[in-house]
Amino acid sequence: MKFATMPVISGALLGVLAPILVYFGNPKNMGVCAACFTRDIAGALNLHQMQATQYIRPEIIGIVIGAFIASLIFSEFKGRGGSSPVIRFIFGIFAMIGALVFLGCPWRLFLRLSAGDLSAIAGLFGLIGGIIVGSFFIKSGFSLGSKKELNKFSGFGFLFFIIALLLFFAWKVFGDNSPISFSTKGPGAAHAPFLLSIVAGISIGFIFQRSRFCTIGAFKNIYLIKDSAMLQGVIALLVAAFITNLAFGFFSLGFTNQPIAHNNILWNFLSMLLCGLAFSLGGGCPGRQLVLAGEGDNDAGIFILGLLLGGAIAHNFNLASSANGITANAPTAVLIGIAFCLIVAFFAKEKK
Repeated sequence: MKFATMPVISGALLGVLAPILVYFGNPKNMGVCAACFTRDIAGALNLHQMQATQYIRPEIIGIVIGAFIASLIFSEFKGRGGSSPVIRFIFGIFAMIGALVFLGCPWRLFLRLSAGDLSAIAGLFGLIGGIIVGSFFIKSGFSLGSKKELNKFSGFGFLFFIIALLLFFAWKVFGDNSPISFSTKGPGAAHAPFLLSIVAGISIGFIFQRSRFCTIGAFKNIYLIKDSAMLQGVIALLVAAFITNLAFGFFSLGFTNQPIAHNNILWNFLSMLLCGLAFSLGGGCPGRQLVLAGEGDNDAGIFILGLLLGGAIAHNFNLASSANGITANAPTAVLIGIAFCLIVAFFAKEKK
């Protein structure tokens, strides 16, 4: 087995930076969560009214900017897209619903495990199960169609949204009569200083663009092409985060009383099964989608916008879990999402 230098560096970088961001103010076991942070942005834009989860997260902005810079430096920025955008958008919605029922994206799942949160184990099995099922359909011919190369300007579409978020952030902090909402209590009010957060995000985006690191790809590549490079990165993430959590005194082993987590084994499993399906069929974990959007991939940008709307739907329709457990509406939404993914996976075949 060849040592995968860049994926290992990527995983270790995320594993170190996430607890550092927690130390400086981000929510516990949530130093960087691509899904939860996108949900917070949806709240800041008033797409939902859950006052505890509203903040424009600089880490998300930074990841896209970092990937954009790297793609420009290495001549990899190019406009592309047009591969079943509506299906990808819906995948993004259901992926976010699954993540908010579990309370975390794949990144946060591994960060929770590294801090001793054993309630995430069921989610890990669900995630891997969903990836295996999705990979089976991919191997059997599933396809959303080929991406088309577009003019370079079209690749800036999602970057305009990121610039708008920066301007909205500045308006909220420095201006008057801003329509943007920031939490005053709860997870949305827990955040590291802006400069630290955006620099961390840029670092992650830059390195991840070079390594193509993806937590979904870690398991999908093992199944499809017997390649362990990304899995080495996930292991590095776990080890680095474990050591850093120990150093800061954040490690606490147990199934209960974990930060922003619940211990419903069945729905932790099934919600992450939905995530594994949606992310594998949609082309990668939310972090990977952010990186792809930064390098001009419009399909990834559409997926992220689906995540954004999914965050709004999850709160507006009372689907998102809390430390007290899942909601009454969550099981129905998760099962509908799984059914949708399976139907699309079965019928969306590559043209011969």
